[in-house]
Amino acid sequence: MHSPHLSSASLSSSRELSALGWDETFAAMFAEHAAAGLIPARIVRVDRGRCDTLTASGPVRAGSGALSGADREHMVCTGDWAALRPGPQPLVVALLPRRTAIARASSDRTSHQQVLAANVDTVVIAVSLAAPVNAGRIERLLALVFDSGARPVIVLTKADLAEHPGTDEAVVAALAPGVDILTTSAATGVGLERLAATVTGTAVLLGPSGAGKSSLANALLGREGMGTNEVRAVDGKGRHTTVHRELLVLPAGGVLIDTPGLRGIGVQDVADGVGQVFAEIEAYARNCAFGDCEHRSEPGCAVQDAVVTGELDLGRLDRYRKLMRESQWAATRGDARQSGKRSKTVKAITRDLRATYRFRDRQL
Repeated sequence: MHSPHLSSASLSSSRELSALGWDETFAAMFAEHAAAGLIPARIVRVDRGRCDTLTASGPVRAGSGALSGADREHMVCTGDWAALRPGPQPLVVALLPRRTAIARASSDRTSHQQVLAANVDTVVIAVSLAAPVNAGRIERLLALVFDSGARPVIVLTKADLAEHPGTDEAVVAALAPGVDILTTSAATGVGLERLAATVTGTAVLLGPSGAGKSSLANALLGREGMGTNEVRAVDGKGRHTTVHRELLVLPAGGVLIDTPGLRGIGVQDVADGVGQVFAEIEAYARNCAFGDCEHRSEPGCAVQDAVVTGELDLGRLDRYRKLMRESQWAATRGDARQSGKRSKTVKAITRDLRATYRFRDRQL
């Protein structure tokens, strides 16, 4: 069954799985599913127990209820490679292990994570130059990307509306040393060719509503594939023109996952990613007198010395501390949840054993 959400261009582009990111590693993982008569499919969009997929023979609308009991982290997600049972009522019955996963802490403040996109190679972080640079948001997004193993690219959008483009570019560069930063304008076309050359493999667009993600998607697609709205002049914010995550086939090769605007960007157990974002703080910390230094008022704190000499911005240090605290707290909650699951399993086994013993005793 063909999905109404996919264009004829997507249909013709999906004939070869390799164009969707399929490779020998995924093929090897799929071998047992192939032996069972299943076919590989990439998840395009998930919608209430069903999903749009792309297979070697084109789009297929399939049920995903067979995986509805999975943890949130392992539920079907845009970008997943799945094992699909073909037939009159196609069904996704298994997911291949994810190569990468862009995941944030759930908005309900539980110990669960929400996976935003799976098997991503490049993450395009959209930052609007028409609004004040939000350092904390950029650092949080970078932490998620680094922790996932994907490659981040920061794209500064709406350069034609920037009051101080050079200053803003310098601020962002200081927040993300070593990360590729591109300046673009969908209105004038500046930087869009370079963006198309930078986006490789499977890419995902992340950023707040109004950052210009849909305009970037349209530029990469070479068509008006995603709706756009004007942002509010009073606060620079826009409405969510993208309301779901969707995988789109790019005409020049590769695929793009467009996502709704992110309001909250909670982090969970991303200490390694935070360490990469704030690499200079980690470098200073290695010279602290104490291994467990919290970089506050301890004697011999090299991090505080860097603040005093002006080498390190105090605001950046505060954001580093906040991210590390949030990440560690969420990781502890996650450990407690896993421990709780193990305890429930042990209790269930114990109950079964007792029931078996009681039955055996009655037979004697």
